[in-house]
Amino acid sequence: MNVRNLALLGVVLFLLIALIAVMQSPTRGGNASEEISFSAFLRQAESGSISAVEIEGDRISGKNGTGDFFTYAPPLEMNIGERLTNDYGVDVTVEPMNRNNGLMAILSGWLPLFIIIGLWFLVWRQMQGGSGRAMSFGKSKARLLTEHHGRVTFDDVAGVDEAKEELQEVVEFLQDPSKFQRLGGKIPKGALLIGPPGTGKTLIARAVAGEANVPFFTISGSDFVEMFVGVGASRVRDMFEQAKKNAPCIIFIDEIDAVGRSRGAGLGGGNDEREQTLNQLLVEMDGFESNEGIILIAATNRPDVLDPALLRPGRFDRQVMVGNPDIIGREKILKVHMRNVPVAKDVDPKVVARGTPGFSGADLANLVNEAALLAARRGKRVVAMREFEDAKDKVMMGPERRSMVMSDKEKTLTAYHESGHAIVAINVPASDPVHKATIIPRGRALGMVMQLPEDDKLSMSKIEMISRLAIMMGGRVAEELKFGEDNVTAGAASDIQQATRLARAMVTRWGLSDAIGPVDYAEDQGEVFLGQQLVRSSHVSEDTSKKIEEEVRKLVQGGMDSARRILTEKYDDWVALSEGLLEYETLSGKEITDLLNGKPPERPDIDASGPTSAVPVVKPKKKDNPGGEFGGDPEPSGA
Repeated sequence: MNVRNLALLGVVLFLLIALIAVMQSPTRGGNASEEISFSAFLRQAESGSISAVEIEGDRISGKNGTGDFFTYAPPLEMNIGERLTNDYGVDVTVEPMNRNNGLMAILSGWLPLFIIIGLWFLVWRQMQGGSGRAMSFGKSKARLLTEHHGRVTFDDVAGVDEAKEELQEVVEFLQDPSKFQRLGGKIPKGALLIGPPGTGKTLIARAVAGEANVPFFTISGSDFVEMFVGVGASRVRDMFEQAKKNAPCIIFIDEIDAVGRSRGAGLGGGNDEREQTLNQLLVEMDGFESNEGIILIAATNRPDVLDPALLRPGRFDRQVMVGNPDIIGREKILKVHMRNVPVAKDVDPKVVARGTPGFSGADLANLVNEAALLAARRGKRVVAMREFEDAKDKVMMGPERRSMVMSDKEKTLTAYHESGHAIVAINVPASDPVHKATIIPRGRALGMVMQLPEDDKLSMSKIEMISRLAIMMGGRVAEELKFGEDNVTAGAASDIQQATRLARAMVTRWGLSDAIGPVDYAEDQGEVFLGQQLVRSSHVSEDTSKKIEEEVRKLVQGGMDSARRILTEKYDDWVALSEGLLEYETLSGKEITDLLNGKPPERPDIDASGPTSAVPVVKPKKKDNPGGEFGGDPEPSGA
């Protein structure tokens, strides 16, 4: 019920209450009457003080020696008029009941019924209304964006040139359909945007509508399904009916996997209401009736769970991959987001793009925003490169925990642990350059060593994997060599976990073990509730499992032996770097190189704007980070 109807109902109730109050008020004019008791009235009548009265219902009024009066007869006094006339000689006039009193009685009896009928009428009107009103479950929740304000075009989308090329044909068809129809060509009815979260799938869909200058309906996949049966299918029908009225147009369904999952799969046969919604969507896209001029664009980051019928030709004809951008794409995206940010002359988007491998478009937008917030917090008028470096660290690894109190023993252990990672990374056969090392706590880590690749990496060789195992175990070996086996801490828990996962993948997935061979022994990752794997049974024999465990242990132990050999040979460099971390807390890659060559880092004075330029680097998500980072786990429970 909207505000207008509530206000109308309130006014009606107020007027009815006011009317009742007016009718209940005295209606007689003249001087004010005095109310006397019925016993006093009888005594005055008997004494002759009252010569005439008027009887109206149970009310008796008249005049006595002092003026006007009125009283009320008891309920049992049925013949009060005859008694007054015969016994006391009073002239009695009987008046009919006041009309207002009768109307009031009628209203008091019928008013509740009137109110109930009025409320029912308002609810009925709401049921007949549009999608935003109560009980209108079958109406589509798609919102129509005409892009009069905040229009997005392909100029606002960067880093996804291949996706823009794929969708440019859709734009041309919407602008000039006859160009394709003359040759008998048909535009694809649907385009499915596939990619990780934050890569700009929704932005690309809006750009298509902005370029074509056509109506743009947007809805989420979860908006179709409700607790009521048949609502989802009804909303799909209503959505396409609205689209036909505005054709040519674009319908964008975000997170289509919420409604487009495989039908009849999984335990219990699936969700019948969701499946009926999907059936209606399939019919509307390529059913008996054609929908000319309606192009459906959907986005998902889970294409593996979609129903095969949704992906066949005639429905989602094109599947456009929208992946994380490369270094050139990241540079273009940064330039787009820097348009509205006053940046200093020392800011180079190419340098920032090189230091953010694996970042999505949303991550880069957040990076620029964090840099602007840092500059504002420090009282600057422009955003300098220093703010971008600090923002990158904060986005990837979290804010510094400088307030955390670490004992000298903990600091020393962390410094030798992290310098162990760095020295091994510098001396292994194949490794990415060390970008930064720090012993300042960030997140759950007490310290960290960050490696960044010189270029975007799409694969990893066997020698790089073996080198990576040695780097991961460098911290654990450093603790053993410096403090003894009995004083080893739980700080290497995450390192051991990552090394074990890498070694197991080398053996079971990538065929890099001579004892096992090029056979896939990885565990099935199928979803039980999608019917992809109803029983999680292992297809690996006991003997093979034993060999796999032996090979995994051999690889991890080999990495540990390599790290021990390097730290023993480069003992002086290891100690020098550890002492440098204890003194400066954070060292960049160039400062580490200078320190190992006997040149101490040159540090500018620390001002009120924050820490020096050598700020600890950020910890990227493991799945998106082609480089590497190795930090100590402060929680012993993780061991």
